[in-house]
Amino acid sequence: MKKTFASLMIGLGLTALSLGLAAGGAEAKEWKKVRIATEGAYAPWNATDASGKLIGFEVDLAADLCRRMKVECEVVGQDWDGMIPALQQGKYDAIMAAMSINEERLKVIDFGGPYANEPTAFAAPKSSPLVKFDAKTERVDLAKESAEGKAALDALAKALDGKTVGAQTSTLQASFVERYLKKSSLRTYDKLDSAGVDLSAGRLDAIIGDRSAAEAVVKTDAANIVMFGPNFVNGVLGQGMGVGLRKADGDLKALFNKAIAEANKDGTIAKLSTQWFGYDISVK
Repeated sequence: MKKTFASLMIGLGLTALSLGLAAGGAEAKEWKKVRIATEGAYAPWNATDASGKLIGFEVDLAADLCRRMKVECEVVGQDWDGMIPALQQGKYDAIMAAMSINEERLKVIDFGGPYANEPTAFAAPKSSPLVKFDAKTERVDLAKESAEGKAALDALAKALDGKTVGAQTSTLQASFVERYLKKSSLRTYDKLDSAGVDLSAGRLDAIIGDRSAAEAVVKTDAANIVMFGPNFVNGVLGQGMGVGLRKADGDLKALFNKAIAEANKDGTIAKLSTQWFGYDISVK
């Protein structure tokens, strides 16, 4: 999802901030039960099945991490816009909701991990000249300065010059368009699926989103839409997905970090991500 800090801070007032600051002096506690919030509306990261049960990669991973931490685990649903305020107010203890680690969020909360790093990708109509775009590389790390990465970004900006790109509103992908594709027009949507509808109807030239979300759009109209261009990670897209935590809970962060390291080392994260995404998004 990789949503921006601003969208997550809707409704966060001085009370929530003061609660977070006040907790800074709290003593370490022995964790026996951990409540973890997820959105339940962003498959395959997290979703809600027909019976109302929370499912998905992060739900399964949360269960595994809690087992390793030897704590009772409860995963609860929470609307995206209220995630950080509710964490600060103590409604739950952690967030696992495809929340990417970035500098803005780190000013307010802390993170365990990262436990995954899904790339960002583009899709366009098969009839578009964009599908022939060749960046000479399959993956660009925005946190690293390289001639290859710069060439890929420059070529992408040129290919999308004057074109309209759809993205989910208040996401890091929207920020990517604003930063690197300055001569493109950005059109935002409540969800990438809605952008996909306009892409199929010819009202957009391309869409950008998490690779799994973009692939889901392609699957809805595989006869007419296809992925194109390289995948992008890091930089403006964050440092990977992590467990959102209150800054005061350093002891819980240590527990999560140890469990994540173990799950990464023994291949559990790779296995779960391949199961849910069809490819490995574990952090190498």
